[in-house]
Amino acid sequence: MKTIHIDRIDSPELNVYTQLTEAQLRNRLEPEKGIFIAESLKVARIALEKGLEPVSFLAERKYVDEQIIPLFGDKYDIPVYTGERSLLSKLTGYELTRGFLCAMKRPTLPSVEEVCRNKSRIAVLDNVVNSTNTGAIFRAATALGIEGLLLSPTCCDPLNRRSVRVSMGTVFQMPWTYIENWDDIGAQRLRDLGFSSVALALSPDAVAIDDKTLMSLERIALVLGTEGDGLPEKTLEACDYVAMIPMQQGVDSLNVAAAAAVAFWQLRKR
Repeated sequence: MKTIHIDRIDSPELNVYTQLTEAQLRNRLEPEKGIFIAESLKVARIALEKGLEPVSFLAERKYVDEQIIPLFGDKYDIPVYTGERSLLSKLTGYELTRGFLCAMKRPTLPSVEEVCRNKSRIAVLDNVVNSTNTGAIFRAATALGIEGLLLSPTCCDPLNRRSVRVSMGTVFQMPWTYIENWDDIGAQRLRDLGFSSVALALSPDAVAIDDKTLMSLERIALVLGTEGDGLPEKTLEACDYVAMIPMQQGVDSLNVAAAAAVAFWQLRKR
């Protein structure tokens, strides 16, 4: 590793951390050239253990000497940018989480078939656009027995900086990919792959999430909708089942991440 001391936050070397928007980092036109930012040493270590490729590190000097060099010094031939905390805290748009950031290459995503192969519990996110909710869903899914995640193209990028942080690195542990044409053929595609689709919605004809029929299904794809509006009627009609978490005390609904965690636990493989 080459340690490079930074004394200006406008140094060109730091553009990936200071100047590029999430969309620019993602590089939609050429995703294989895309970059994402992992915050905190713990999150970056999970990504590295899963084989993701780092581009550079940015860290306070004490973390370079005490942790980064001892952990990664012999493994990666990449620059380590470092400076005083007072300087690094001025990075535009960033709070330096525990003194550490890592720029990494975006991984090549698997196919829908690869994500679903030999799985019995997956989840589908339909237009979930909030990065905090996305990260929380990934964390709950990993903890509660979901084996893969499919996202409609309109969903928040799971490798968004906030989503990665909220997920606590589980976004690197959970197999996931985008499912194209979800609105038109998504439910049928799941059916062709052997899954019963269960849409989570507060619909008048929905069954309770602990319904015996749902509990007996061998392979479940749990479908979760956007914050606020939930799933569109077209999706509800296309899915095999519609389920709800019964509410009490006049509460109308749960946040999508909270509802996902409840459903993941209730419909887990036993």
